Amino acid sequence: MKLIHFSILTALVTSCSPQPEESNMKAPEAKKIAEEISIHGDTRVDDYFWMRLSDEQKEAKNPDAQTQDVLDYLNAENDYLNAKMAHTNVFQKELFDEIVGRIKQDDSSVPYKKNGYVYYSRFEAGEDYGLNCRKKESMDGKEEIILNGPELGKDQSYFALGGLSVSTNNKMMAYSVDLVSRRQYTIHFKDLETGKVLSDKIENTTGGITWANDNKTVFYTKKDPVTLRSCQIYKHTLGTSQDSDELVYEEKDETFNAWISKSKSGDFIFMGSWSTLSSETQYLDANNPNGEWKLVQAREKDHEYSVSHFGEYFYIVTNDGAKNFKLMKTPISATDKSNWEEVIAHRADVLLEDIDIFKNHLVVSERENGLNQLRVMKWADGSEHYIQFNDPAYMAYSTTNLEFDTDELRYNYTSLTTPMSTYDYNMNTKEQELKKQAAVMDDKFSPDNYTSERMFAEVRDGVNVPISMVYKKGMKKDGKAPLLLYAYGSYGSSMDAYFSSVRLSLLDRGFVFAIAHIRGGQEMGRHWYEDGKLLKKKNTFNDFIDCGKYLIENNYTSTEHLYAQGGSAGGLLMGAIINMEPELWNGVIAQVPFVDVVSTMLDESIPLTTGEFDEWGNPKNKAYYDYIKSYSPYDNIEKKAYPNLLITTGYWDSQVQYWEPAKWIAKLRAYKTDDNLLMMHCNMDVGHGGASGRFERYKEVALEYAFLLDLEGIKK
Repeated sequence: MKLIHFSILTALVTSCSPQPEESNMKAPEAKKIAEEISIHGDTRVDDYFWMRLSDEQKEAKNPDAQTQDVLDYLNAENDYLNAKMAHTNVFQKELFDEIVGRIKQDDSSVPYKKNGYVYYSRFEAGEDYGLNCRKKESMDGKEEIILNGPELGKDQSYFALGGLSVSTNNKMMAYSVDLVSRRQYTIHFKDLETGKVLSDKIENTTGGITWANDNKTVFYTKKDPVTLRSCQIYKHTLGTSQDSDELVYEEKDETFNAWISKSKSGDFIFMGSWSTLSSETQYLDANNPNGEWKLVQAREKDHEYSVSHFGEYFYIVTNDGAKNFKLMKTPISATDKSNWEEVIAHRADVLLEDIDIFKNHLVVSERENGLNQLRVMKWADGSEHYIQFNDPAYMAYSTTNLEFDTDELRYNYTSLTTPMSTYDYNMNTKEQELKKQAAVMDDKFSPDNYTSERMFAEVRDGVNVPISMVYKKGMKKDGKAPLLLYAYGSYGSSMDAYFSSVRLSLLDRGFVFAIAHIRGGQEMGRHWYEDGKLLKKKNTFNDFIDCGKYLIENNYTSTEHLYAQGGSAGGLLMGAIINMEPELWNGVIAQVPFVDVVSTMLDESIPLTTGEFDEWGNPKNKAYYDYIKSYSPYDNIEKKAYPNLLITTGYWDSQVQYWEPAKWIAKLRAYKTDDNLLMMHCNMDVGHGGASGRFERYKEVALEYAFLLDLEGIKK
């Protein structure tokens, strides 16, 4: 369910099989088998509970009767979508070619330095997957292709690279891959001197790999095979089998997940556990992988903290007595919080998000009034300054700063009109160099062709919610423009304004694109998150609806031309708003939507459920049950008219199981009283993140755009 970085999931643009005629295609009608679910003296009847399959059923080569029924239903929905959208197939192909045509085919990343090498990735023309490369000391050196994505991904229906980590002596590399799309990665090892892949293979991991400084010991996190909770940390020695790996730590609390990483200094390995509202960290001398782990600070309820190393101190970002977080430091020899000293105090109007430590500087990532800030502080004299940004809405963040002894900060910057730009910033002179701006391969493109705005909508309880917006210059504010409103609104995940060359296909055809920075995110500070979760979750839905009304009242659009889009927890948002005010939207795209909230949160065997209790509440508690049931999209479908709706899912989704959207569309179809479009695509090869590969995903985007544009009568 939780998703910070979200990829779009929908149908393919074309199909090799003959398409049914739209006029002859009836909507699928799912069979009903009543399943009673009772708790707290309340009984819910789920007619489509039968759609849920176990992993064993999904993976079986010979499907049983239930599995076959589910497959038949999902395929029927896919056939129905293909039929209803068949008249747009040519348009979808044109959109796909247009989107891909803006992408630089032989692109490469900005090189970064680490431990005597320069690392980068590059794409060759026409390839879906990239080459990971390095050169010794500088870009003038000889190229080594350390990982060949096109070779690894060849003939795979799905391929995703997880982690890639090189040993301290630069001779060995660990990498992880997922070939199923359930985010269960297998770790492999490659000798970079000989090019040989070792026989070592570690399965069912989170994908991350942490090297000790002995160059032969690695640590990794393993998942529970059923719930997919990251709960165990193991130690592996090169040349041995996974069966002989040593269990270093096991997180028994089912509401917590485990993790492991290395300090930027390379001196320590950090291991910890985290839940939505609490965390705990241990540390180990990276030179002694068989040594004793030590606790920084024992976990406490509602206490989150993260640890960085510099010199004789650990620097700790903490919310202990500081809702918007503060920065503390403590001697490595005395890490209990009774020894912590304040470095940056708590501020009621500024959220401290992260820090990046250098030999001579400290860089602080902050958020004020909903916007990112990068604050540069000098260790020697305490002087400080902020990097200046000019767009009304933007995203800026520190990135790939792996070198400790440097005065250059690398950061990324983008806005709704500015392609992603990577800068090297001299923290002493304040001079900066643009290393790369993402290319838009379109001679007609110019940022000057578009207008970006940032405004605040006053919602029903008097709170002002930010909205970021972009549209083609010259757009008339007469209420006739189609507008796509996007939001997420969960887990404290902030949705910052960013550029998308893909989005130009909407903007150039007259669409306005807007992001509603609703509560449940963290744009306006920690309180913004707390006011959009648990028993205040409905603020998220109300904010989004009221932002839509604000845009109509200010003549940016109208109900005939207003569209909404969200994915995962944002898909829950879509389900809620069409139940609450269906007449406000002409069309809605719900991507991998989390819509059966009560049933999922009651079932702790479903992946990720136990870690979600601090976000949604545990419905085994009656107060939370009643509240969740009052907004859960699946439980609040009524006999009424709904807007045009496109739903997407993936059969192998481990975050939001496919049966949630499948049950949802079946029930919607049984209840709705209108003739509007109601379609779903279940991609049978992928999971939560959508299609793998550099270009395949844009076929999926083309379908979504065709859905929106077709509703507007735009055919080309």
